[in-house]
Amino acid sequence: MRLMRQFVVPGATREDWTFDLVLAALAVVLVEVPYVALAWWFGQIDSPAVLTAAAVTGLAMVAPIVLRRHVPLLMMAAMTVAAAAQVALVPVPTASIVAVPFCAYTVARWVDGRAARSVVVVGALGAVAAPVRWILGEFERTPATALAAVLVSLVCLGLVVTPYAIGRRSRDAALARQAGDVAEAERYRILLSEREQRARVAEEAARNRIARDLHDVIAHSVSVMVVQADGGRALAAKSPEAAVRALDAIAETGREALTEMRRLVGVLREGPDDDAFAPSPGLAQLPAMVDRAGARLQIVGEPVEVPATVGLTAYRVVQEALTNVLKHAGPTAGPVVRLRYDDERLTIEVVDSGVGPVVDGDGRGNGLRGMRERVSAQGGELAVGEGDAGGFVVRAELPLRARREESTP
Repeated sequence: MRLMRQFVVPGATREDWTFDLVLAALAVVLVEVPYVALAWWFGQIDSPAVLTAAAVTGLAMVAPIVLRRHVPLLMMAAMTVAAAAQVALVPVPTASIVAVPFCAYTVARWVDGRAARSVVVVGALGAVAAPVRWILGEFERTPATALAAVLVSLVCLGLVVTPYAIGRRSRDAALARQAGDVAEAERYRILLSEREQRARVAEEAARNRIARDLHDVIAHSVSVMVVQADGGRALAAKSPEAAVRALDAIAETGREALTEMRRLVGVLREGPDDDAFAPSPGLAQLPAMVDRAGARLQIVGEPVEVPATVGLTAYRVVQEALTNVLKHAGPTAGPVVRLRYDDERLTIEVVDSGVGPVVDGDGRGNGLRGMRERVSAQGGELAVGEGDAGGFVVRAELPLRARREESTP
C-alpha cells in the first residue's frame, strides 16, 4: 500500500477521471476501430486471428490512458505488456503506436525522479524490438533491410525521447511556478507578520506616550491644586479674597486637567494614530473648519488670547453645532458663526435658517448633551433653541479666566 501511494499522483479530481475516461474512449473509437476496419478492408492483415490479436492488444494499449493523471506508472506497465504482446503476435505496426509518445509524455510530466526515466529505458527496448520483428522477422535479411530497421528504430526512439523531454520541461515549469507561489505566499505571510509586529510596537509606544501625558497632566494639576489649597487654607482667616482667588485657581486647574484627561481617554478609545497626538484644536483652527462647513464667520470685538481649554471648548461647540446644521437644517440653512469678545467672556453663537430643532445627540455622546458638559466644565453657560426667525440657535458663554488671573497681583 505504501509503495502504491508513491505511484499515485495527488490532486486528481472526479473531473480529471471523467476527462481521462472520455479521452480513452475517443482513442478507442477514433484510432483503434478505424484501423482494424481499414486493415481488414484493404487486406493489410488477412488473418482473422492476427486481426483479432491486433484489435485486442491495441485496445489494451489505449485503454490505460484513463489512468494517465492518477497512476501513470501503472498505465506505463499496462501499455508495456500490451505492446510486448502486440509485437509478438502482430507482424506489422498498428495505429495503437500513438499511445507510446502519449505514455512517455505522461510519465515524464507526472512522475518524479528515477521512476520517470524508466519510460525511456522501456521505450528504448521497444524501439529496438519492434523494428526487428516488423522488418528483419518478415523480410530477407539484407543490408537494406538492416538499414531500414535501424532507421525505424531511431524513429521509434524519437517517439519516446521527444515527448519525454517535453514532459520534463513542462513538469519543471510547473514546479517552478509552484515554488514561486509558495515563496510568494511565504513572503506575504512574513509581510503580514512584520506589519502586525509594527502595529503592536506602535500601539505600545502610543499607549506609553498617553500614559506619560496622563501622568504629567495629573501630577502637574494635582500639585498645583494641593499648593493652592494649602495656601488658601492658610489665608482663609487673614485674607478671604486671596482664599477666593486660590479656590478659583483650583477650579480652573481642575477643569483644564479634566479636559486633557478627556482628550487622552478619547485617544485610548479610538486607537492610536498620528492625528490623535496632534495639538488640540483651538480658535486658530476655527476659520478653516467654519469655511469647510460652508458657514460664515463673524468676529465682534478685539480677539484676545484664550486658554487652550477655552479654545478647545469653543472649537468643539462650533464643530458640533455646525455638524447638527449639516445633518438636520437642510442645504439652504445658511449657518453663521459669531464670536464676541469682551473683558470677561467669550460668547459663541451658531445660527441658521433651517428647519428647526435637532436631535439631542448622535448616539455617541457628542450632541447637545456633550456640548453642555464641555461648557459646564469651563464654568460657562449653554443655551439652545429655536431662533426668532426660524432655524436653530446655539449660544455658549465661556469665561476668560486667564485674563482675570493675569491682572491679579
